[in-house]
Amino acid sequence: MTISGNATKFYINGAWVDPLPGATRIGVENPATEEIVAEIALGTESDADRAIMAARAAFDGFIATPRADRIALVRRILEIYNRRYEEFAQAMRLEMGAPIEWARGAQAYAGQIHIESTLTSAEEMVWEYSRGTTRIVHEGIGVCGLITPWNWPMNQIACKVAPALIAGCTMVLKPSEIAPLSGLLFAEVCHEAGVPAGVFNLVNGMGPVVGQRLATHPQVDMVSFTGSTRAGTAVAAAAAPTVKRVAQELGGKSANIILASADLEAAVRGGVEGIFANTGQSCDAPTRMFVPRASQARALEVAAQVAGEVVVGDTTDSATTMGPLVSKAQFDKVQGLIEKGIAEGARLVCGGLGRPEGLNRGWFVRPTVFGDVTNDMTIAREEIFGPVLSILPYDTLDEAVAMANDTVYGLAAYVQGEESEARAVGRRLRAGQINLNYPEWDTFAPFGGYKQSGNGREYAGWAIHDFCEIKALIGYGSA
Repeated sequence: MTISGNATKFYINGAWVDPLPGATRIGVENPATEEIVAEIALGTESDADRAIMAARAAFDGFIATPRADRIALVRRILEIYNRRYEEFAQAMRLEMGAPIEWARGAQAYAGQIHIESTLTSAEEMVWEYSRGTTRIVHEGIGVCGLITPWNWPMNQIACKVAPALIAGCTMVLKPSEIAPLSGLLFAEVCHEAGVPAGVFNLVNGMGPVVGQRLATHPQVDMVSFTGSTRAGTAVAAAAAPTVKRVAQELGGKSANIILASADLEAAVRGGVEGIFANTGQSCDAPTRMFVPRASQARALEVAAQVAGEVVVGDTTDSATTMGPLVSKAQFDKVQGLIEKGIAEGARLVCGGLGRPEGLNRGWFVRPTVFGDVTNDMTIAREEIFGPVLSILPYDTLDEAVAMANDTVYGLAAYVQGEESEARAVGRRLRAGQINLNYPEWDTFAPFGGYKQSGNGREYAGWAIHDFCEIKALIGYGSA
């Protein structure tokens, strides 16, 4: 693909502009080859300030536009996105090492489906209503700082930008500096769609610089952040003095309880495929699989078989099903946690340390399964963010539920088994999304977590609500 000619610029106030003095540059690495494929600018606080003030100046005019016009604007964005769909897929193949079929069918698709779902919800949403003589009105909260991660670049950009635009907000987007190419393309799409100057702005930069400025600036009304729990707590602390709203979608350590009533082989296969998808780099991945103790031996056999079917390698090959981790830092972290699992006594069923056979460059790792894991082991407590599955045996269902809930995280959980039993267990789990028997992805369901997995909810109408304030016009009169 052709890298955007705007890679070393920022999109501010409706134009591509050069960074202010003090900005630096960084290479964008293709993690499958370790080659630098592009160079981007890293902004300073002054660059962030310039974008924030452009968004502030544009807000009064944009919030006053008819909602139908804002919906039409997002429809134009979708049309252009669809036209450039392959460019987005290729960008994410390069910047994060997504195998090309995964880049097309999951990564680029995520941006498309989120925009579509948000548009549907915008048409259905009740924006204002009367309660007695009080009129309740939902309206955009103001200037929003949007900080998005590298593991699902367009998923997170689309499910923040689309609802923010429809709500009438203006915004500054800071994509991950690790995977910024798709974000640059999205800015080009917004420009072509005719997003008014200052409504959408993009500044690349480091979290402690540009991200921190978005969190602290008094002219920013809300920060929507997706990333690690560590970084999310820093954003929340930085935002506290200005009492801005902070929505956070953070880490996870999702439990997958396989009930005795489940089809064991199908349940294990679905769970293993779920953890290896996106090279395990998904915050809601089912990383802890709980199986009845009597079934563990067979579960380990199935898990090893599925791991052996994974095709790791060339991300341009349509046969490849798993790409590399996104960076050397991520590779080193995952290697360290695999080593820790071995040292703490978990049984290494397959995979392990080092690259897969035949691969001597790129941040590829072996699809790894551990058995005989206990819930106090490091691999069962920490978010690994790699293709590493921990299988934990249980003796009673109450024990499985207690272990599943014994975590600081609460983003997602999974239950496999007879329908009524799975529903009952799902109600006992402390997580924001409970997936019963591997359902289809529902982009209209609220997405967000309990505990240290964050606060607020994303996707479709839930996201629109998060980007709105609620105004009560008391004494308005009856409808």
